[in-house]
Amino acid sequence: MEVLEALRTRRSIRKYTNEEIPEGDIRKIIEAAMSGPSAVNSQPWHFIIIKNRSVLNEIPKASLYAQMAKDATIAIVVCGDPKLDKIPQFWQQDCCIAAQNILLAAHSLGYGAVWTAAYPLEDRVKNLQKLLGIPASIIPLAVIPIGKPAEKKEGIKPYLEERVHLDKW
Repeated sequence: MEVLEALRTRRSIRKYTNEEIPEGDIRKIIEAAMSGPSAVNSQPWHFIIIKNRSVLNEIPKASLYAQMAKDATIAIVVCGDPKLDKIPQFWQQDCCIAAQNILLAAHSLGYGAVWTAAYPLEDRVKNLQKLLGIPASIIPLAVIPIGKPAEKKEGIKPYLEERVHLDKW
C-alpha cells in the first residue's frame, strides 16, 4: 500500500476475525515502529507483544477502553523508558510516533488496529504495569489491539482548511 493512501484510509478498527497474524507480519509491524524518528536517536521504546488469549482477556480490566483486546489476535503495548531519553520528556513523542507507525504498518498489511491510551492516566499505567510485569521505571503509553478486520470503515477524513495557517495565525 502506498504511504499516502495508508495515511488517508487508515481507520480505528475495533472488531476482528479470529484469523492468526503470521510472525513475519508481527516483525514487520515492530520494525515499522522502530523505524520512526526519535529525539537525538534515543529510541526510548519497548514493545510487549501479547498473543496469549487469557492475557488479552485481562487487558480491558487494566485499561477500561481497551475492550476490543478480548477479540484481537494480538495487542502491542508501546512502552517508554524515560531513562533512555537523551532529552528529558521526549520519550512520549518518540513512543507516539512508534505507535502511529504500528497503526499504519498494520493497516498496510491488511490488519485492523486501534490506539487505546494508557499514559498519562495513572490508573491505567499502574494496572498495566501490574498485569504485564512492567517495571515501575517503564511507562506503558498505549495498548494497540490488532487483528484481521471484521468491520469495514470507508471514507477519507476531510481536509479542514480552517485549521491551516500560512506564515502567521
